[in-house]
Amino acid sequence: MQILDSAAAYDRAVELATRGRRQILGITGAPAAGKSTYAEQLAAKLTADGHKVALVPMDGYHLAQSVLEAEGLADVKGAPRTFDGYGFVALLKRLKESPDEQIWAPRFDRSIEDSIAASIGVAAEVTLVLTEGNYLLLDEPPWSTVRDLLDQCWYVEVPEDLRHERLEARHRLFGRSPEEAHERTYGSDERNAQLIAASAPAADAIIHP
Repeated sequence: MQILDSAAAYDRAVELATRGRRQILGITGAPAAGKSTYAEQLAAKLTADGHKVALVPMDGYHLAQSVLEAEGLADVKGAPRTFDGYGFVALLKRLKESPDEQIWAPRFDRSIEDSIAASIGVAAEVTLVLTEGNYLLLDEPPWSTVRDLLDQCWYVEVPEDLRHERLEARHRLFGRSPEEAHERTYGSDERNAQLIAASAPAADAIIHP
């Protein structure tokens, strides 16, 4: 599998953005690998250079916290079944098949641990949509449909010790005790990470941000 440095990855993104018809680029990887930060930075640089780009994260399709609690899924938030995967697939299809429409997508707000509907606008002139999330390459329904809707998908990879360190720090930042953060990092989050890592061979390239 090809490994792209930042310059090569940017050149490839520009090529996608200038093909003349809307393209969708997926950025995936395990929790705290840095995919959100990388996608945000890539989108910002492309925009600054005059390209029409939108960033639509998969996290907007988290089930509401109230639903997770009612269904007994709050402790495994982030697992595939805690997302509206079919809704995410429907959005990607619409972005791909209806490029002349103004489309609105939800955004996940970590400060309230919930999604906010119709927060991200994708205008008709957008030629490249970046989408980032954990399960873009997962080979089980409904996620298995996602890969066919992406023109490219890149897998973000960092050393595991760094990823774990970041993840524990994130959990503490959002109110968990050190013990809870450690348990979550090496418990449900690690199970998700292993599932995501198994999907990496389906990526077009590896990114080391």
